[in-house]
Amino acid sequence: MAKKQFKAESKRLLDLMINSIYTHKEIFLREMISNSSDACDKLLYKVMTEGDSGITRGDLGIELRADKDARTLTVTDNGIGMDKEELENNLGVIASSGTFRFRKEVEADPKESDVIGQFGVGFYSAFMVADKVTVITKKYGSDTAYKWESAGADGYTVEESSRDGVGTDIILHIKPDTEDEHYSEYLEEWTLRDLVKKYSDYIRFPIRMEVEKSRKKADSPEDKPEYETYREVEVLNSMEPIWQRPKNKVTQEEYNKFYEDKFHDYTPPQRVISVSAEGAVTYKALLFVPGAAPYDYYTKDYEKGLQLYSGGVLIMDKCADLVPEHFRFVRGVVDSPDLSLNISRELLQHDRQLKVIAQNIEKKIKADLLKLQKDDRPGYEKFWKNFGRQIKYGCAELYGSHRELLEDLLLFWSSSRQKLVTLDEYAAGMKEDQKYIWYAAGDSVEKVDKLPQTEKLKEEGVEILYFTEEVDEFVAQIFRSYKDKEFRSVLDGQTSEEAEKEAKEAGDVHKAAFDFVKEALGDRVKEVRASARLKSHPVCLVAGEGLSFEMEKYFRQVQPDSGIKAERILELNTAHPVFEALEKAVTEDPEKARDYASLLYNQALLIADMPLEDPTAYTDLVCKLMK
Repeated sequence: MAKKQFKAESKRLLDLMINSIYTHKEIFLREMISNSSDACDKLLYKVMTEGDSGITRGDLGIELRADKDARTLTVTDNGIGMDKEELENNLGVIASSGTFRFRKEVEADPKESDVIGQFGVGFYSAFMVADKVTVITKKYGSDTAYKWESAGADGYTVEESSRDGVGTDIILHIKPDTEDEHYSEYLEEWTLRDLVKKYSDYIRFPIRMEVEKSRKKADSPEDKPEYETYREVEVLNSMEPIWQRPKNKVTQEEYNKFYEDKFHDYTPPQRVISVSAEGAVTYKALLFVPGAAPYDYYTKDYEKGLQLYSGGVLIMDKCADLVPEHFRFVRGVVDSPDLSLNISRELLQHDRQLKVIAQNIEKKIKADLLKLQKDDRPGYEKFWKNFGRQIKYGCAELYGSHRELLEDLLLFWSSSRQKLVTLDEYAAGMKEDQKYIWYAAGDSVEKVDKLPQTEKLKEEGVEILYFTEEVDEFVAQIFRSYKDKEFRSVLDGQTSEEAEKEAKEAGDVHKAAFDFVKEALGDRVKEVRASARLKSHPVCLVAGEGLSFEMEKYFRQVQPDSGIKAERILELNTAHPVFEALEKAVTEDPEKARDYASLLYNQALLIADMPLEDPTAYTDLVCKLMK
């Protein structure tokens, strides 16, 4: 029999198919099954349009058979089949797609067909794992079957053959194992089952395989049971995706089970978001907000992304472009028939459709979280505990470009309400003459609540937001204001105009003492002044313009050798007995006054949770003054 050559620069192109186009060899089974599914769809479409009631959807299916002795894997369908001319056109011409032509023919009525293929190269992925491929096929309405066979780029043969019934058998002669590749795994039942589940679980026709099972022998004693193995045909795929079912037809238990199986998370999801969209891009999505943060969520090892399907076939396991960074915690699936796939069906040719889907998904997630915040505040606070930091990062990144989207989702602890509040709730509760949104930063709510600098504002009934995460002050810096009210730190900068005026007057009265302390401390502080914020405490440290103490702590962690420091301003409470003792020592015992100045400065550092410059010297000084 004369061997025919592929039409095209076959060797180079086939080498490309095998070695370059596909990232993973296991993709070949997805392609074989997709071709079989397309053949079943074509037959179903044909009998529906021609009025042949002898074949129904339930009659069609796909079968896998692995023969370890012969080293063959056979994918069989009872779809439309091919005649000799179609074998020549579809398999003899690389990148000629019969399915693509079929799709063009039925474009006017696309709902009647759900075919997948379009490039005509998926079939050749078989050569990644097979050294020879045999196709035996019989077309619907024909009495003659044909066999197509090829061992690769050298060409192929076509001859008449025999086959019971219409459809196609694709017989892959699996390559021998090498040191680097274990091809025999594609003859194992568990491998085939896993690949079907991973890539083809939602093919709309049953994928069957005879599998080995075990059962207890009927006459086996109860105390020492004996088991026997047997073979049974099993359907490997679930066929109908849960996201294709109407939401009111799916129970929460079914959603939880799907989430657990698909994403291997045994904590039920907190939220389920079902999306069905038609328009510029048609797609369905099923999204989940996890009930707990993954253990590696805030590490570089965590991979974001949604599973991307086209016509029920998995295209990407984690498509990062479908979910923005600030919602990276969301898991789920997106299925669209409108995707422009590349030649290997692994990535997108261009991302126009992807961008449309991603933008819509972002809006859906935001709307659902706001609904949770409004309808179930304890539930929202549980979500916030898990993923609130991520929302804050989203506000701070890209110079606040996502601020408008995310600002309504933010929560901060309130000094007066002793609970988490939104920025809108804070703004609504502001005093009539209040000019600023006041905040105080520290390691925890408990520590911030005890800061001396917060006392006076609390006494005046002013609400203070507690910033307890390193990203919080970056958010405030990016935002600058909310509803025309400027963010201002209790620990840095000015307080009320009246308090500042009183402090300035006190500073003028006690100018000699402040000048002395500044001279004693030297470059350790930028300024020493009377405090407008202290009530019962003698001293505190505030930062000057620009960098705050919390930011200094952050940079000290990530860049220990950077030397980045906030300006230090020492504030003294002139109404406190300690200041009276200091001022008295300035005139009567300047050496002791210098010790007092150093002591107060170190105490201010401790209150601000800043490192002492010389802990040993500080303890020696305390001992000296106690004598």
